[in-house]
Amino acid sequence: MIGIVGILCVVVLVFGGYMAAGGKMAIIFKALPYEMTMIGGAAVGAFLLANSMSEVKHVLGSIGRVFKGPRWTPDDYRDLLCLLYQLMRLGRQNPVALEEHIENPESSDIFADYPRVLADREAVAMICDTLRAASMNYDDPHQVEEVLASRLEENLHHEKHPSHALQTVADSLPALGIVAAVLGVIKTMGSIDQPPEVLGGLIGGALVGTFLGVFLAYGFVGPMSVRLNNIAEQDGHFYALIREVLVANLHNHATNICIEVGRQNTPTHFRPSYSDLEQALKDRKAA
Repeated sequence: MIGIVGILCVVVLVFGGYMAAGGKMAIIFKALPYEMTMIGGAAVGAFLLANSMSEVKHVLGSIGRVFKGPRWTPDDYRDLLCLLYQLMRLGRQNPVALEEHIENPESSDIFADYPRVLADREAVAMICDTLRAASMNYDDPHQVEEVLASRLEENLHHEKHPSHALQTVADSLPALGIVAAVLGVIKTMGSIDQPPEVLGGLIGGALVGTFLGVFLAYGFVGPMSVRLNNIAEQDGHFYALIREVLVANLHNHATNICIEVGRQNTPTHFRPSYSDLEQALKDRKAA
């Protein structure tokens, strides 16, 4: 919702201010289809040239997140901590029983209680891979932590690709606007024998190209890139939480201490309170 409000503010205030100052929209409307074809077409072509098909699909699939926001909610962080608590507790009480859950999480009744976490392949893979390493008596938690840190870094790099791709497009749009403006000037020079009112309209149409490139870059594409970058970083905290809890488990801390380590490392605006988490854990035990 806030994204739509931002778009409305940009459009209404820019063009509203232009019209309030006495500007005429007729020149812009007349030149807009042609300028948009040149600038937008060149931007799309350059975007396709710079990215593979899988990367293009990744970027297009991420556009909606500009308006939806981060994938994970405070309830998801609480549920993740409850899931990790149940798995670690079971692993310490009955390691053989834990293997059934980490080898086939899709058929696990523990994972089934947390469908949003189960639906995320990377989160489930991180949990299962790390618990599997613990079940094999891996005696170097620091090395596991380094492996998880590298995995998180790679995942974050992948999730930030749409942001980087859009930022590249935003950086190119002002220059493409200048290209369109230069072509407009060339067209105007071919009509140099026309009266001033005709030349004025042609020059105004040419300048629409420069305006449109800068307007799209700093009014839309650039801010969308920043938004996607922030969302990728916020969602990355969810996976970092898995690392913090499971590494604490490898150090043989008490299960409650491991969960508290995870809770304390949860971002403030997603962190469940101690009492809420305690109540959620009690409810799971009772169930």
